[in-house]
Amino acid sequence: MSTTAPVRVVVIGGGANSEHEVGLASAASVAAALDPTRYEVARLTIERDGGWRSADLPCSFPEAAAVLAAADVVFPAVHGPGGEDGSLAALAALAGVPVVGSPVCAGALAMDKWATKLVAQASGVAVAPSTLLTRAEARTVDSAALAVTVGPMPWIVKPVAGGSSYGVSRVDAPGQLDAALAEAFAHDDRVLVERLVTGREVDVAVLERVTGELVVGPPLEVLNDAAGFFDADTKYDGSARFVLPAPLVPAVAERIDTVARTLFARLGCAGLARVDCFVTPEGEVVLNEVNTMPGLTAQSQLPKMFAAVGIDYPELLSGLVETARRPSTRSGTRVGAAR
Repeated sequence: MSTTAPVRVVVIGGGANSEHEVGLASAASVAAALDPTRYEVARLTIERDGGWRSADLPCSFPEAAAVLAAADVVFPAVHGPGGEDGSLAALAALAGVPVVGSPVCAGALAMDKWATKLVAQASGVAVAPSTLLTRAEARTVDSAALAVTVGPMPWIVKPVAGGSSYGVSRVDAPGQLDAALAEAFAHDDRVLVERLVTGREVDVAVLERVTGELVVGPPLEVLNDAAGFFDADTKYDGSARFVLPAPLVPAVAERIDTVARTLFARLGCAGLARVDCFVTPEGEVVLNEVNTMPGLTAQSQLPKMFAAVGIDYPELLSGLVETARRPSTRSGTRVGAAR
């Protein structure tokens, strides 16, 4: 019988943002699926108001930090601002503990949709025409001015930093713009106005192995004929339909694979990411966004993509933990790896 001590994994869920419930579901699923013979799991939860819970009990931030600091690995299953944006990666780094997923800079860049678009453009990846608005700029802008930079309607109006399509609206007429901006600004102080891309929504997942090899899962197509875009309600009300693998001609499949690998590397991602794209009727691949901590229940898109190629959910999670623990090939040793 092995006497090796189990690896202490602190799984963090929830989040003080609109994706709180998604973060709770991901964390609960991850904690339940990690092999108890290999991993000793502790749970931390970030409440909607920013408070903390350890297991099921309220705790102070210093108490939560002590739980985190005692871990061998932190698994931050928190989506959106205050988690996926590099905040929890920074906390783990300061505590000297390896973290599952992307480091601080990559999380911050990918969460900022405007910054991601700039990196994509500089890397030769197509993006939708768009413009960024601050609250002050939005007070004086009108649809005619936006049409000069964004192009003709329809537009998609979204928070710069956000996920799960919360605060996202479609604008088909000038009279809808003010309401769409107000909805987006309820979630962020900066807003993107993008030209709607006509085409198929196709997502791919990237997994980093312990060896450093990148595995790109099979493409998944989102079928969403009614809503006009993949909105928050459709994502979680059970009405979304997926095709896995998505039927793509070889040239398009190869381009999506290249886009995913390029952005994973250029943004500095680690562990995992989901890269969401549009495929136009002409076959052009246009980036939508990059998620460095996508939904992680067994029924979420990323786990389904890898299950389709024989990487089951427990194997996926254990692989993420072990990849986080390995010495980094990028900048010497990962913070905390030699504790």
